[in-house]
Amino acid sequence: MTSMLDRKDGQSLLDPEPSLYDQVARLNIFKGLAPAHLRTLTECARRTTFDPASLVFQEGDPANRFYAVLKGSVALMTANEDGAYVQVQTVGPGEDLGWSWLFPPYNWHFTARAIEPTEAIFFYGTRLRSKCDNDLEFGCEITKRVAMVLIENVRSLRKQLIKTAPSGH
Repeated sequence: MTSMLDRKDGQSLLDPEPSLYDQVARLNIFKGLAPAHLRTLTECARRTTFDPASLVFQEGDPANRFYAVLKGSVALMTANEDGAYVQVQTVGPGEDLGWSWLFPPYNWHFTARAIEPTEAIFFYGTRLRSKCDNDLEFGCEITKRVAMVLIENVRSLRKQLIKTAPSGH
């Protein structure tokens, strides 16, 4: 039985936490996406949390998911020649984490570890890949959006390299 305080998406108007659909729709990567596509994403999503120092994913492991950080931050790292980890990026609220789920060979290229208590939306990448294959419009839209994130990451890395490069060359 629904009351006058219930919305169409099943969330009570008295509940201060937005629905998962609303949270997905507000993510920068998915802003302006068609409602049907947002529903598809929401069907493949769930909320999750990470304690500080928790491993989110490990370089070389199978990539079958990705995240959108809602609160907190995650360090993206890679191992150097000595096996020590070097932090290459910090991912914070509103940012996306993990693109390897979309591109073969579907293995993580980095290691991710929570820096502080972190809330995120977890997306099942294997389910989404299947949906992308079965709905080409959806697949094209998701691929374009992930590609834009990758381009922005490359730009950011380039700026970082320029700042740290020795002068005189």
